[in-house]
Formats: sequence, structure tokens, C-alpha cells
Amino acid sequence: MSVTNLGMPRMGFFTDTSVCIGCKACEVACKEWNAVPSTGSLDLTGESFDNTSHLGANTWRHVAFIEQDKPIPSPEQGNSPDVRWLMASDVCKHCTHAACLDVCPTGALFRTEFDTVVVQQDVCNGCGYCVSACPYGVLGQREDDGRVFKCTLCYDRIGVGQEPACAKACPTKSIQFGELDELRERAQRRVDDLHAKGLHEAKLYGDSPDDGVGGNGAFFLLLDEPETYGLPPDPVVTTRDLPQMWKHAAMAAGTLLAGLAAAFVGRRGR
Repeated sequence: MSVTNLGMPRMGFFTDTSVCIGCKACEVACKEWNAVPSTGSLDLTGESFDNTSHLGANTWRHVAFIEQDKPIPSPEQGNSPDVRWLMASDVCKHCTHAACLDVCPTGALFRTEFDTVVVQQDVCNGCGYCVSACPYGVLGQREDDGRVFKCTLCYDRIGVGQEPACAKACPTKSIQFGELDELRERAQRRVDDLHAKGLHEAKLYGDSPDDGVGGNGAFFLLLDEPETYGLPPDPVVTTRDLPQMWKHAAMAAGTLLAGLAAAFVGRRGR
């Protein structure tokens, strides 16, 4: 389902991973404001300082810690030590073409006036279709009743002019909230600035309206390939081919019916 123009500017997130310090203030603020259960938040996963591993029904913001034997060049100090840290706060992408919306049979998922995608838990029947439809693996079901939960981009806060809790809590402004068009311009200026400082690997992810999901309402500045951060390199909306599939199915059904009719007429003519 594509973005619907309701006369409001599209709002979103720009996450600049180059200034993320891995403090997890965004994770904590998200859980506190949205009353997200702390289930699994203190588990020891063995994945460096990452204790949540991935997004899910009880983790709407996930801070990834990535250790690399690859120094970051610095114009002032040359190369940093042999090991560098990449840290990034992941979140629901609020896709332009959202497969979760397309497959939801109850209307539990809807697009808001800010072009964000929200789940209505009192309408969700726990079928899980949206979980498998999401190209980013964002959505998850809670074990107690099977209902789906995810980031709402703090719909209740932005509706009264406040910024989302995670962006409000971020001490380095790695998470920035605002009108999507302005965020894209700001992000491109940031990439140009990093390139000028020698960080030529800096790139934007999810910002292009021409990608497989029509661009994201939450996009990122990365310092390595998307796969390094656990992100798909070329995401495609999983319902993209549904119209063509239904067309082929209709043609096959029509051919079958025509064959059956011909066989029936042939038998009666004997």
C-alpha cells in the first residue's frame, strides 16, 4: 500500500550512525514511553554489548554493536587503532510501499496522517502474515497472545507536536526526527561533509524513492555495507508481484474452465 497524501508533511527518522555512541538511551526511552516489556533486555547473548539481537515485539529500537578489524581514517590523527566500533540504532522503516499493510486481513495496520505505519493491537488477530511479509524482519509477535507490536514513531507524541521519545533522549542527535524531505537534504549534506573528511564509505540507506520499497520513512547514514548492520542490501516489498500473480492465476483458472466447458459440450454432442 502506497503513501496516502492527507495534506500533512510526511514525518520520519534520519539515523546518523557515525555519531551513535551505543548508550541505548533510545531503547530505554522507547520502552518507558510505550510501556514495552523488558523481556529479554538483560539477556547475555554473547554478541558483544548487544543484548537484544534484533527488533521484535518487545524491542522497537535495537542498538547494534559491530566490532571490526578496520581502522577509521582521521584527518587530524591518521588512522585509529586496528579495531573500530560501528554502532547503529535500528527501527521500523515505515516503508512507502508497506507489505505489512497489504497482507493484514483485519485492518489492524494502518497509515497515519503523518505517513507512518501503526498497529492497532485491539484489532490484531495474531495471524502473523505481516511478520513474514516485512522485508526487514521488523515485526514480531508476543508469546502470550500472538499479537504483533512494533514502533509507532510515537504517534501519540507527534500528534501533539512532540518528537518521538527515542529522538528526544538521544544525546548525540544520532536519531533525528522531522519532515522527511528536509531530513533527506540534511542527510545528504552530512554525507558530503564526511566524504570531505576522508570517510568515503559513508552512504545513505533507505532514502531513495526508487528503491524496492519506494523509500523509507526511517533511513540511515551507514559507514559500511548494509549487510554489516544486518540490513538487506536491496529490500523489495514482498507484495510487489501480487497483481501479476493474480493475473496469471486468473488466466489459468479461465483456461481450466474453458477446457472443462469444451469437454462437457463434446460429451453431450455424442
